[in-house]
Amino acid sequence: MASVTLANASVEFPIYNARGRSIRKSLFARVGGSVDSTGDVVSVAALKNINLSLRDGDRLGIIGHNGAGKSTLLRVLSGAYEPSSGTAEIVGRVSSLLDITMGMDPELTGAENIILRGTLIGMSIREARQRVMEIDEFAEIGSFIDLPMRTYSSGMNMRLAFAISTAVQPDILLLDELIGVGDPSFSAKARRRIETMMEKAGILVLASHDAKTLREYCTRGIIMSHGRIDFEGSLDEALERTETIDA
Repeated sequence: MASVTLANASVEFPIYNARGRSIRKSLFARVGGSVDSTGDVVSVAALKNINLSLRDGDRLGIIGHNGAGKSTLLRVLSGAYEPSSGTAEIVGRVSSLLDITMGMDPELTGAENIILRGTLIGMSIREARQRVMEIDEFAEIGSFIDLPMRTYSSGMNMRLAFAISTAVQPDILLLDELIGVGDPSFSAKARRRIETMMEKAGILVLASHDAKTLREYCTRGIIMSHGRIDFEGSLDEALERTETIDA
């Protein structure tokens, strides 16, 4: 059974020798939360005392303006970030589509990158090797699969990265907006694969600015602001509160 339990989880990033105002603004825009300074140290409080519990069947939408802490929360749920304080207990296989090219090397062939990234997302080396042809077929790479990825077009790179990243069905699926990859034909195929993963996942967490998308896939909602959860409840109520705030 998949589960997520965050208890008073906070994430802070100390940045040294960064007293400049422009640097603070840049950090705030990229990470979110709030920025405090002591001497030569700028501390970015990306998440503050997050309490969240998810169980099988939960479909959670994360709502908030840019810089609210949505991406940082997703990275905590993926295991990429550990809380600076508090705890994060994640049970189940997690698939995060936040950075689908992570770990890929342009000097390696497409086949070699399937094995490399495949192991990063939970495949054994043997399984990754066995699935090279299947992933190549989905990505529509063809004979380029045995050439270095630096010879690929940007579209080929993204198709292969997507095909690898979605080859494993997770218990917990994390999305930051729905991914659109490649030309209309491939994009439709990619959308069908994501929707299948969403249906089969025990827990879905989707951060999006699009109310229609959130209503289609989520039932619960949280509103984030400055690294905190300001509201948690039904998705409809969360969206209503957001619309009232923005009005």
